[in-house]
Amino acid sequence: MITVRPAEERGHANHGWLDTYHTFSFDTYHDPQHMQFRGLRVLNEDRVAPGHGFPMHPHRDMEIITYVLEGALEHQDSMGNRGIIRPGEAQRMSAGTGVVHSERNPSPSEPVHLLQIWILPGKRGIAPGYEQKTFPPEELRGRLRLIAAPNSSDGAVTIHTDARVYAGRLAKGEETTHTLAAGRGAWVQVARGSVEVNGTPLKQGDGALIADEQKVVIRATGDAEILLFDLA
Repeated sequence: MITVRPAEERGHANHGWLDTYHTFSFDTYHDPQHMQFRGLRVLNEDRVAPGHGFPMHPHRDMEIITYVLEGALEHQDSMGNRGIIRPGEAQRMSAGTGVVHSERNPSPSEPVHLLQIWILPGKRGIAPGYEQKTFPPEELRGRLRLIAAPNSSDGAVTIHTDARVYAGRLAKGEETTHTLAAGRGAWVQVARGSVEVNGTPLKQGDGALIADEQKVVIRATGDAEILLFDLA
């Protein structure tokens, strides 16, 4: 079964410095039909204007993944971490017992385009943690590359929950397949371009809930960048 979440039906807010779309209920956007999918609680597509960003704010008991599509995002937190996240990198922050952080666009002229992802932790009250890794373009090209998983699998950033996050960049006509273990579900998010998922067409910004399927076959109908979430 595949259920499409069209891009244009997502929650949307434009604050001037921030243009944001919410796949699931978030902040002032509340839709009881779209609260989360399994452990995937937040999937926001943000565009932040040059020189602007989110001031210091708290989180707790959440696995937070930042994936930049264009531009750069500066991160700073109460654990003493500070750095820049760019395309081809994944940042993981485990909020655990509590952390405070800020995110801003350090560029004076270029916007930053990113996906902000929250996944529910498998256990509450863990020690906060931070990690950032780079994935070379050749590791993303033409395939699904594991970027976040339990136990640092395959060089991915570590998340403290039974979920695996893959990223891939497919040229038009390329195809890749992901096998789902019994009882698991998947969410496919089209970050850029267009694809077919098990024959169902998706465009940029669309998401697809996949349940009761053994395989997820993704074929690019245009040059595309995708994320796949394999969830318990």
